Amino acid sequence: MNLGTVKHIGRFLLLIAIQVVILNQVYLSGYLTPFIYPLFILMLPFDVKGWVLLLWAFFTGLTVDMFSDTMGMHASATVFMAFLRPFIIRLISVKADFDAGSEPRVDNNGFFWILIYTSLLIFLHHTFLFFIETFRLNEVFNIIFRSLLSSVLSIMIIMLAHLIMGKPSRHRRS
Repeated sequence: MNLGTVKHIGRFLLLIAIQVVILNQVYLSGYLTPFIYPLFILMLPFDVKGWVLLLWAFFTGLTVDMFSDTMGMHASATVFMAFLRPFIIRLISVKADFDAGSEPRVDNNGFFWILIYTSLLIFLHHTFLFFIETFRLNEVFNIIFRSLLSSVLSIMIIMLAHLIMGKPSRHRRS
């Protein structure tokens, strides 16, 4: 097992633990529900194969489902987000290819690129999740409102995590 795989497994375990132990207990006004676990999919390398990305997404969502008793809703929303990830990356990227093994990170892509990337995918994830949770078309405005509010909270937490997980700057000693 190489160092990259160990890093991804560690990140997976950390994000799932934060989601299950802390964030699954947070419900603000019935509309705000923060989710940090999609950050695992957001931070996978650009060159990860499509089927591997979808498999990781399914496993990530299914793990949250097992602890949340949500019967596959997180798995399906996370797979939906992972399916759209390559299209979103192509949509917002100026260059067509990225360095092998590089990850979407603030220090690699810049703060605003990461903010747009995260915002689009998290909003799509939340909208899909809340739609299948409610599963009524007459609730569409409520679903969009809830998705917007929860997305803003989740994006703030995820962007903070991006900044915390950024590579520390190396200072030269004189």
